[in-house]
Amino acid sequence: MARGLAVLEAVARSAEAVRAADLARTTGLARSAVDRLAATAVHLGYLRAAGRELEAAPRLMEFGNAYLRAAGLPDAAQPHLDALARTLDESVSLIATDDCDMRIVARAIPPERVIPLGFRVGDLLPADRCAAGAVLAGVWAPEQHAAWRAHRAADPLDDGYPALPPRAARPGQADEAEFAAWISEAHGQGWALDDQIAAPGLVALSVPVPGPDGSPRYALSVLAHTSRWSAQALRDHGLAHLTRTAREMGDALAAERPAAQGPAAAAYTDAKTELGPLFLQALARGLAVLTALGGARGGLTLNDAAQAAGLSYQSTRRNLLTLLRVGYVEQCGRHYLPAPRTLGLGYAPLSGLCLADIARPHLAALAGRVQESASVAVLDEAEVRYLARSATQQVTSVAIHPGVRLPAYATSMGRVLLADLPRAEQERLLALLPPRPLTPFTRTSHRELLGVFEQVRQDGCALVEQELETGLRSMAVPLHDVRGRAVAAVNLALHAGPETPEQSRERLLPPLLSAAGAIEADLAAVFAFSPVRSD
Repeated sequence: MARGLAVLEAVARSAEAVRAADLARTTGLARSAVDRLAATAVHLGYLRAAGRELEAAPRLMEFGNAYLRAAGLPDAAQPHLDALARTLDESVSLIATDDCDMRIVARAIPPERVIPLGFRVGDLLPADRCAAGAVLAGVWAPEQHAAWRAHRAADPLDDGYPALPPRAARPGQADEAEFAAWISEAHGQGWALDDQIAAPGLVALSVPVPGPDGSPRYALSVLAHTSRWSAQALRDHGLAHLTRTAREMGDALAAERPAAQGPAAAAYTDAKTELGPLFLQALARGLAVLTALGGARGGLTLNDAAQAAGLSYQSTRRNLLTLLRVGYVEQCGRHYLPAPRTLGLGYAPLSGLCLADIARPHLAALAGRVQESASVAVLDEAEVRYLARSATQQVTSVAIHPGVRLPAYATSMGRVLLADLPRAEQERLLALLPPRPLTPFTRTSHRELLGVFEQVRQDGCALVEQELETGLRSMAVPLHDVRGRAVAAVNLALHAGPETPEQSRERLLPPLLSAAGAIEADLAAVFAFSPVRSD
């Protein structure tokens, strides 16, 4: 399992798809071991094979989501961050210690900001280059200080921190002394100020968020550009607000509340018979345990983790000990919970994906499987707007591209999306774009269309026969977010013959539903705590 996590880390760190041979060199593992580890991760949905290369898949975010749920951040911390960002009109972040580094674990940006400033959730920062490091390093154990010195010696220019520009020069003893003084100053005054230490033009102010014992649990930071604030002006503007919010956030995190709910972690399933020796049971079991720990705020006991992961007590215990050793799990009394390091498994770059990005590989696979053009679209008032498309090279292929808008009432995707709306909203949209006969087969009666929407809602799919264009048949199913709302639709478009509509439905609906389920699983990982971004 430790080797599998090393492979996942290496793929997640790469800005581009990587080959197995490169992973073997990066991790120091044998090529045969990398092949088996990668095959298992691909089967589990955490990596995606693109030809001979591997890339991080959206479901890799499930580990970071497990940490966020177990820590209670979406429900207890995020509302305070959102309010603080609005009050200060600047980007704010919540930062946790990750070994001897600082990890962004939550953030908020002002709602009206066109170009948001700040780091992404999951970004890693060197402790001595951010105000949060000065705030949190004051409670480090001696081994953490030793690890920090070792990390700095191994990576003196901070090349391993892509969120920041590299250092201009190698740090020396004077820099270590300055960091120690910064830590002492932050401890004494209760806050730390970063005046362009992280990067030129950036200033930041951090205060501690207390844990149940009163010691710093997180650092709450506001980040601004020097074109808006000097360091001292930012302190005067934000310190009182940060201090009050940190206290309120600490109280909220300490309160007993249910975990932020999301999709239940899938229990371990054995694919040994399917993949044979390429499937590594030890890796699959360990990853099942790690995701299961996000099932409750505050983590799970060993017994609860075993039950949630679908494993024996002994197997779960062995996996937890390994996860503790490699830094992916923390223990708090009898409870185990994911550590901030889980956010290093691709959380920052993958969180930037939109619906169109997520859908494209699934559309390509679907189109290749059924040899028909596949698309994803969203409802934009009374029209559907195409976001992504994978077209087949056929004489009868449909010439539609992303950005095209079509009347929702006459399209299969429009109908499954309209079917998810309340009756009053359906009527409003039909009045906004009055139906007209686009072909001899187009239904234009409001009463008839409202009945069609109800039938589509019951069926869970829509098949439109030559109502948009003569000779065109299409079938669509909705795409739901984690709250069960239809946020988009996926369809297949084909020539209206020689199959009957019923034959097309029988042939195409199963693969269409399978593709929709795969897209929804990715959406649930990327947008577990936020609305789906279409593009």
